[in-house]
Amino acid sequence: MSSSVSSVVNGGISHWYADDGFPAVREPLGGDASADVVIVGGGYTGLWTAYYLKKAAPFLRITVLEQKFCGYGASGRNGGWLYNGIAGRDRYAKLHGREAAVRLQKAMNETVDEVVRAAGEEGIEAGIHKGGVLEVATTPAQLARLKAFHELELSYGEKDRELYGAGETAERIRVADAVGSSWTPHGARLHPVKLVKGLAAAVEALGVTIHELTPVAEIRPKHAVTPYGTVRAPYILRCTEGFTASLKGQRRTWLPMNSSMIATEPLTAGQWESVGWDGLETLGDMAHAYMYAQRTADGRIALGGRGAPYRFGSKTDNDGRTQAATVEALREILVRFFPSLAGVGVEHAWSGVLGVPRDWCATVTLDRSTGLGWAGGYVGSGVATTNLAARTLRDLVQFDSGQGGRTELTDLPWVGHKVRKWEPEPLRWLGVQGMYATYRAADRRERATYSAESSKLAQFADRVAGRH
Repeated sequence: MSSSVSSVVNGGISHWYADDGFPAVREPLGGDASADVVIVGGGYTGLWTAYYLKKAAPFLRITVLEQKFCGYGASGRNGGWLYNGIAGRDRYAKLHGREAAVRLQKAMNETVDEVVRAAGEEGIEAGIHKGGVLEVATTPAQLARLKAFHELELSYGEKDRELYGAGETAERIRVADAVGSSWTPHGARLHPVKLVKGLAAAVEALGVTIHELTPVAEIRPKHAVTPYGTVRAPYILRCTEGFTASLKGQRRTWLPMNSSMIATEPLTAGQWESVGWDGLETLGDMAHAYMYAQRTADGRIALGGRGAPYRFGSKTDNDGRTQAATVEALREILVRFFPSLAGVGVEHAWSGVLGVPRDWCATVTLDRSTGLGWAGGYVGSGVATTNLAARTLRDLVQFDSGQGGRTELTDLPWVGHKVRKWEPEPLRWLGVQGMYATYRAADRRERATYSAESSKLAQFADRVAGRH
């Protein structure tokens, strides 16, 4: 029997916490302190950075400062897509040449395997299954974009990607009206919270200090300022992604874009038989306002997309609560993809924010004149990109401190990339609301007309957004 929206568990951070339980919170900062490296933010970026730095240089005194608890933000709310996409690759190709962008893509392909390897080495049981990523097209316009996308990925060196017609797509996952798909092996499904909890435990076991319930109000050279004291260190690394706007002077640096998810009740064997999905691929589509989904380790479908995309003034939510209209919209996508699941209940809905730079390019930077570093702006591709960013920050810190030289990672084109700030309000709010309304209108038009040409509405929205 289907759930009404009112019966859905709404918020509570995410389904992943409902499934795995909340962590015991670590002690806040007890007063002024010092360290060799301070990492602000206890999500994937911060924890992976602490992990790789401490592994490379065990003598380093590393302190992680987290405003709530590790994994409270996007790291504990995402769709569990460990895949090889990276925000800004095409722009980096234009700025630095195709070869540089190919190197960046190769590094991302390898990063998927590195996360799987590191989780295995640390004994982190995160329900990881490397079934690849299947991206489907359900209209002629989406199919045209899919084929162009497939050729583009091949041009960046991804020779093991496969293009499928309607029949081959249905053999993997039976998505209604799917006319084609593209599959890459460079992707895995995982349980986000089990990964972030395991990573935090591994970092602590290495001797890294983690203070939770410790919001950082201001970052300045050699200082991370909190209500409980200031931690001084030669290196202060900002790893705050969608929460960056709350820091002094950072309101317009990255826009906190909202993404929402639902999780169904566990499906029966018969329901899975109707859907397929035996390969446990992560699933996406070629819509302008795209969706993303996984078959969870406990037999549910977790599916996400953009709901109310942005809160005025770059505000972020507290507990992941989601508008009823968004829950209904995501449920409609679920049933449109899988009509046989029309009666399946939705048990949980939640939201979270991801960081969006003005040019939609992920970046890693260490300012050698100040010791301030940062990584982020992943635009929703952070589960894997955080790991590459962390290893890059490690190499940048080691190079700057004389512990190492330049590496393949420090020479990647996203290192040191600068971008202008977002517009002030109300322009920011108006722009983002208008952009996603236009994307949704473009998708509706393409479904209605069944034209093979992408809607000009979406092309206009891309230009306004700065995505091309």
